Amino acid sequence: MSSYSIEQILRGDVPRVGQPQPLAADPHLMPVSLRVNNHVYMLQLEPRVSLLDTLREFLGLTGTKKGCNQGACGACTVLVNGERIKSCLTLAVMHEGHDITTIEGLGQPNQLHPLQAAFIEHDGFQCGYCTPGQICSAVAMLREVEQGDASFVSEDLTATEVNLTDEEMRERMSGNICRCGAYVGIMNAIREVYEQQQKGPRI
Repeated sequence: MSSYSIEQILRGDVPRVGQPQPLAADPHLMPVSLRVNNHVYMLQLEPRVSLLDTLREFLGLTGTKKGCNQGACGACTVLVNGERIKSCLTLAVMHEGHDITTIEGLGQPNQLHPLQAAFIEHDGFQCGYCTPGQICSAVAMLREVEQGDASFVSEDLTATEVNLTDEEMRERMSGNICRCGAYVGIMNAIREVYEQQQKGPRI
C-alpha cells in the first residue's frame, strides 16, 4: 500500500480510487516513425532493436524471415528506398523517414507481383523460407540492371547497359541462399521477368 505525506494530501496529489495511473516513461525507449508498405507506424523502440525484429515482432509482418541473423543468408532481405538490404544487420531507428517495402507490400494474393507469379510458375522454391528474401532481392537486382550498375563479374565497368548473363545473375543474387537448392527455378523465374521488362513497361 502506498503512503502519502501531509504535503501531498494538501496539494491533492493523492490519486482517487479507480483513477487510472499514468505509465512511467521508459527511458530505454525512443519514439520511431516507420513507413512500411505505404503505412506509417508510430512505435516506441529500444535503439538496439533490428529492423528485422521490428517488422516481425512489433508490426506482425512475418513474411520477412530470420535465418542466420548475421547477414549471410539473405532471408531477411527487404527494400529500403528501393534498394535491397539485409534487415537483420540494420537498426530500425536508422530508417525513420525511409520507404520500407517487405514481401507483403509487393503484391496481394489476387494481384501478385510479376516475380511472385514467376516463382510459382517456375517452382522457384521448395520449403519457401528463403523465398520472400529471394523475391525482394530480385526486384532490386533487376532495377540495378536497368540502371546499368556493374557487378563483380561485369566485363566493362564503364558500360551503361548490363548483359544479364547467367553468370551475372548468379553473382548479383549470391547474397541470397536457398538451402533447398531451387536455384534453377529461381533463375528461370528472374529470367522470365527480366525478358518481359525488355519487351514492355518497366516494373
